[in-house]
Amino acid sequence: MTDPNRITLYYSPQSRATGTRVLLEELGAPYDLHVLNMKAGEQRKPAYLAINPLGKVPAIRHGEALVTEQVAITIYLADLFPQAGLTPALNDPLRGPYLRWIAYYGSSFEPALIDKFMQREPAPITQSPYADYDTMLGALEGQLSRGPYLLGERMTAADVLWGVAFSWTMMFGIVPKKDVFVRYAERMTSRPAFQRINAADEEMAAQHAKAIPS
Repeated sequence: MTDPNRITLYYSPQSRATGTRVLLEELGAPYDLHVLNMKAGEQRKPAYLAINPLGKVPAIRHGEALVTEQVAITIYLADLFPQAGLTPALNDPLRGPYLRWIAYYGSSFEPALIDKFMQREPAPITQSPYADYDTMLGALEGQLSRGPYLLGERMTAADVLWGVAFSWTMMFGIVPKKDVFVRYAERMTSRPAFQRINAADEEMAAQHAKAIPS
């Protein structure tokens, strides 16, 4: 009998989908990988563009539901597996802050990050979706300084999203290695779920590289 909660994760190693796979592991969720070799451009082929016209991962399928966008996927999965304890209930006072900081990732952090990485001139502060880069990052620093997790003592799915994000962005020098960010990223990436997926990603990425004709 097919598990009605089984998830299909459209996946490529060492991408934004890594955080979603770590979350699935943290949730103890049953899932299958639909692997795309992004080095070979499989995410731009018609078969996957029918799943996500933007050609991005992650995307998930759960029964008849297809979900794209990392923020939406994080909320959806954590709510689907509440027994894991990684999502505040609707009547929990932490539910609002939890949604706030997950949404902040997509609406403020990512746009600011891309502008900085591409060395683009940001929009005027009154028109920018994230005010300015320093203000955007300062709000995160202030929130995380209350630690050890984004919402204080309680770890949630938001921490999986942000922990992986800080790990990668500091590695590439887009986010400065401030103590509060370093400690937070280390706290999340030292967890067994991340360690397992990180090792699996390295192996898969190496296989994908070998599959590209020289």
